[in-house]
Amino acid sequence: MYEAKTKPNDASVIEFIEKVESPKKKEDAYRLLDIFTETSGYEPKMWGDSIIGFGQYHYVYKTGHEGDAPLVGFSPKKSNFSLYFATGDEDRNKLLSKFGKHKSGAACVYINKLDDVNVDVLKELIVQSIEFLNGLYPPE
Repeated sequence: MYEAKTKPNDASVIEFIEKVESPKKKEDAYRLLDIFTETSGYEPKMWGDSIIGFGQYHYVYKTGHEGDAPLVGFSPKKSNFSLYFATGDEDRNKLLSKFGKHKSGAACVYINKLDDVNVDVLKELIVQSIEFLNGLYPPE
């Protein structure tokens, strides 16, 4: 049976951010940590070895596959930041159109630095993602 590799753990979020090599990227990671914590209302938790997640939901797909994932999160990768928001909601695309310089993947939004984006829209994306996922997968 499939088991997700990315699970919440007790690793230190601060120790993880302190390992970020670029001083500017480290500064942005701390700013993102503050923004996500304040906006989501959840404490940060490491998911796997590279994702800082906030909140948690349990999903079950029509195929029967199920698992847990953070409601929102981010990861300071070497080349950029990966931001994790829910997909499948039209509001996400509307918000991304006013977000600033970014690229979108299937599940991730990539930014190079925080100065490239509108922080108010970032906060809206966090709230929208949490509300959307809590609607799809109501907390127990």
